Amino acid sequence: MDSTLPGAAARGFDAYRNKWDSQLGARLPGFSSATTGDFRVRAHAVRMRDLMMVDIHGVSGIRTERPANSVEGEIQLYVVSSGAYTLDDGSGRGGYTVSAGQFLLRRLERPGNFEMQPHTTAKVIAAMSSTLEPLLRKRGITGAAESAEIRLLMAHANMVRTMLADLGPDGAHAARNALIELVKGAALGRFDDMEPRLAPALAQAAKDLADRRLADPELSPALLARELNVSMRTLQRAFAAVGESANTYIRYRRLEEARLALTASPDRPSVSELAAYWQFSDSSHFIRAFKKAYGRTPAEYARAIGTAEERAVPRRVV
Repeated sequence: MDSTLPGAAARGFDAYRNKWDSQLGARLPGFSSATTGDFRVRAHAVRMRDLMMVDIHGVSGIRTERPANSVEGEIQLYVVSSGAYTLDDGSGRGGYTVSAGQFLLRRLERPGNFEMQPHTTAKVIAAMSSTLEPLLRKRGITGAAESAEIRLLMAHANMVRTMLADLGPDGAHAARNALIELVKGAALGRFDDMEPRLAPALAQAAKDLADRRLADPELSPALLARELNVSMRTLQRAFAAVGESANTYIRYRRLEEARLALTASPDRPSVSELAAYWQFSDSSHFIRAFKKAYGRTPAEYARAIGTAEERAVPRRVV
């Protein structure tokens, strides 16, 4: 759902609300007139039985004046990437403001209002769970979105968002249960590293972290395990479950980034520069690894790209 696209602003809030109601079978809260008058929001929502997950980005600010029909006892997780999300807990005792880089996990005592600053991006997960309810009675848990437990949860949630349309009923049920288990880990500040359902999430979280630190000379499976607060054995088991190894993934991604750099024109880096930047011990080592992966040396690959580019340039007829 996207009311930020060209032409969508004219249809605005009513079109967004109708799509939300018809596709999710849920009702939106009552919004302030200022919100509905300038409603520029992008959202992607999925429902799995009693669990709903929403990725939302509000270009405009959002403020409610009447709560949605939320259910008391519902477990709600808010992970904010930018901006701020303020929630009234409905008790009269105040509420919570979740700023960028933070999360809030709470049990809903009674429905309340919320407000989002302009340009707020957040992931919201809501579910009924008898497993989680005893952990959150009368309290909310806040912390850093970069914690190991939230990293794992977000990696799994993003995989679910991407793959849900291709999952059958059993797969969707398993994905939902793994998500609940990861929310439990966020509540406890740890997760069960022997739980096999969590292996794909752990492997994906490690990949996400590796992707952000590919040029770091300290990047290694040991660093990934340390950052994700798991043992090396647990990390190795997670990668084995998805048919890979952490070292192989790091090597593949570094080579792929080096390959892409060779397509840059006209400022292609030299082989020695690529080898140093992507943490290969020397140029010879880099050349051998590149040829094994792509069937050509870096120089041969760059020449082939250059020839293809020359052929693609239209010739001027005099």
